[in-house]
Amino acid sequence: MNKFKILSVAFLATVSLVNAQDIDQAKKAIDAEQFESAKSTLKSIIKSDPSEGKAYFLLGNVYLVQKVVDSAKMTYQKGLEAKDDEHFNHIGLGQLDLNNGDAAAAKAKFEIAKNEMGRRDHSEYVYIARAYMNSDKPDYKAALQTLKLANERNAEEPQVLLAFGDAHYGDKNQNAAYSAYRNAFQADNTLLRAKMQLGVLLKGAKAYVEAVKAFTDVIATNPNYGPLYRELAETYYYWAVNVPSRNDEYMKQALSYYEKYMTLTDYSLDSRMRHADFLVVAHDYEALEIEADKMKQIDKINPRIFRYLGYSAYYNNNVDVAIKSLQDYTANSMNNVISLDYLYLGLSNIKKATMGVDATVVDPVLFNKGIELIKKAVAMDNAVVNELSDAGKGLYEQKFYKEAAGIFEIATSNKESKNYLLDNFYLGNSLYFDNTKTGAVKDSIALQKADVAFGNVIEASPETQDVYVYRARTNTLLGNDDLMIKYYQQYIDIVTKKGPEEMAKATVKGKLIEAYNTMAAGYANTDKVKAIEFFNKTLAIDPENGYAKQSVEMLKNKK
Repeated sequence: MNKFKILSVAFLATVSLVNAQDIDQAKKAIDAEQFESAKSTLKSIIKSDPSEGKAYFLLGNVYLVQKVVDSAKMTYQKGLEAKDDEHFNHIGLGQLDLNNGDAAAAKAKFEIAKNEMGRRDHSEYVYIARAYMNSDKPDYKAALQTLKLANERNAEEPQVLLAFGDAHYGDKNQNAAYSAYRNAFQADNTLLRAKMQLGVLLKGAKAYVEAVKAFTDVIATNPNYGPLYRELAETYYYWAVNVPSRNDEYMKQALSYYEKYMTLTDYSLDSRMRHADFLVVAHDYEALEIEADKMKQIDKINPRIFRYLGYSAYYNNNVDVAIKSLQDYTANSMNNVISLDYLYLGLSNIKKATMGVDATVVDPVLFNKGIELIKKAVAMDNAVVNELSDAGKGLYEQKFYKEAAGIFEIATSNKESKNYLLDNFYLGNSLYFDNTKTGAVKDSIALQKADVAFGNVIEASPETQDVYVYRARTNTLLGNDDLMIKYYQQYIDIVTKKGPEEMAKATVKGKLIEAYNTMAAGYANTDKVKAIEFFNKTLAIDPENGYAKQSVEMLKNKK
């Protein structure tokens, strides 16, 4: 009997040791963002030993990362029934309360977990702090307050220092974050995430060269740590956006690193969706369509797949699929609809409205529906105006000037847009050309909007010389000779200042002749001498200009 008891104790000790090793393995997999591997390990632990409450908690956390909220909640609730470390699951349920906006309920659950802590324990504090940081509406101040309690128990613990770094980073205290990450790595040089985060700080500061070096230095110590390649992908993506001249090169590099990240994590549906999200921001819609088809094979009913099918179908000109996919996705109140969903649904409707057989037919009902959907997207997040330029330019090139103006008017509603200057130029031009096409009835309100748009370009970039010509033309249509003369003169001043080489260009000569002739015509009824002076300036450039020659003769003979 005693021998049996001894063997039983030894057996239980062995099981406990194995479970602890497996939990450490699962935690490493979670840190490496190998979530499917972590789930498999944790499920195996629970199956072999349902008393292991920590395994339930970590599994619930993985479900939360993967946005599978129902599974997370169910796992935490089962974890409360476990014999050991069940109190950690109150922390998971507390984060769900935070996500639902119930901070009081979350705090009550966190207190339950704290009350179960041992005198020297600190990991509960770290997990509570991370619950505050990882909630849908992060509270970094509360996280920092909680971490101070952990610090009182073990100020040198690497995971406490790492969490401090993340909390300070979220709280926009870069210096404190840097110190915490550096100290965490010094305390444990196997803690690659801490050293990686030093590169993340550089990425956030747009020090892309230094960030890439920081990440590659970490890769030299462990080339199989997947999150490094995700960070490199994001760095090259932001670098591409901020250096348009090298956009193609850096975007290609970004996509290559993300593919590497995928090979080192997993090809689960969740990972494919994160990959798809990156393909969306990288504008690689051919690859997105391939990924969406693969996801459809894995899970034919997952609603987010409709999003990716919709985006890729829009760019691949399959507008019926785009509209159907995005209508189905946005119509379901259970889906997490984002601004881009409405944006691409709106753009798909507009594309269909302007895809007549002869490329001249517009369906106004469908077009207006598209505009309203785009406005809805912008109301959710005004940064989406950055995505409108190409659609507006496409309509402009098709000579759908009025419709292009509708797009550019929304695009210029956000002064922080990266395309603000160019979109204003296109807006002004669209409104101007819509008023000069054959059979057009002058729309003074639209022309006044064009004048304002050109004024916005001049304010942002006074040396953009052609904008003065278009603003002068617009005021010609408005019948405002004084402003027409003013803007043509500003064009003349700019090109003259640039010197003979600029003025010798054929396009500049043409616009100078236009400016002198139009200004002269504006003076003709009020200042004959001035009118003749400007017509003579035309003849100095083009001695055979018929309009100027004839006009000078008429003015000289006019009594």
